[in-house]
Amino acid sequence: MVKLKDGFTGERALVLPRMIVDRMEEDPLTSMLHITDIGYYPKAKHHFRERKEPINQYVFIYCIDGAGWYRIGEQEYTVSANQYFILPAGVPHAYASDQSSPWTIYWIHFKGILAPFYAQEAGRPMDIQPELHSRISTRINLFEEIFNTLKNGYSNENLRYAFSMFHFYLGTLRYVQQFRNAASDGQTEDENIIELAIHYMKENMEKHLSLQDIADQIGYSPSHFSMLFKKRTGHSPLTYFNLLKIQQACLLLDTTDMKINQICYKIGIEDTYYFSRLFSKMMGMSPREYRKSTKG
Repeated sequence: MVKLKDGFTGERALVLPRMIVDRMEEDPLTSMLHITDIGYYPKAKHHFRERKEPINQYVFIYCIDGAGWYRIGEQEYTVSANQYFILPAGVPHAYASDQSSPWTIYWIHFKGILAPFYAQEAGRPMDIQPELHSRISTRINLFEEIFNTLKNGYSNENLRYAFSMFHFYLGTLRYVQQFRNAASDGQTEDENIIELAIHYMKENMEKHLSLQDIADQIGYSPSHFSMLFKKRTGHSPLTYFNLLKIQQACLLLDTTDMKINQICYKIGIEDTYYFSRLFSKMMGMSPREYRKSTKG
């Protein structure tokens, strides 16, 4: 079996310098909880990591698509889309992407006085399934803000802000129901079916969804759901999903320095040529032309 530790198309990763990590451990705020490494691996085929010698960091892995497995000591688990786990510090471990359905993951190495608290009970796979008030896209945007803040430099202000957000990020997972309820207006079952479908699309922006996938989530037949959706929005469900993807691509082109192939994976399109054609069709210009264009 081919095994790769890293090196994936569209990947993004950041390793904080040892000098910075040492400084964080002395700061009264960041010593409570701080990141040492952070990244994103899309469709990470052959991804494999084994540490027979334990490390002093906790390893958080959030699988948003595909599948994989991990081992803590002698205990092995499988993990699938919409699940996360935290590997404890000081224990040998291994993890790998599934051969037939490689995972897409967000990952963070972290330390700090509060790290064991957030890692409690997360050694087994924890579910984060999309639902009406799941706010998965909010959590993913929070990850991006943490990543971009650290990428912008290691000033005390940047570090403290990033790790304050990291507290919140882990809190959205440990207290997932409270996080979801905070966005609820108290109505769940009788929410508009089209709004529910659009919410589901936004929560799964990094995936390739079929009409059947969306209809199944709503509980309607594909034909009836498609008719209702087009009547309400003027677009077929899949066309609307693509519009959302291109809208997100425009945001990433405007607000980040991510490469085109990295943006492709962030909106669930692996083929950069198809992405460019779709973008040009909807926006009237290529992604590169859009990035260079004057806005406002």
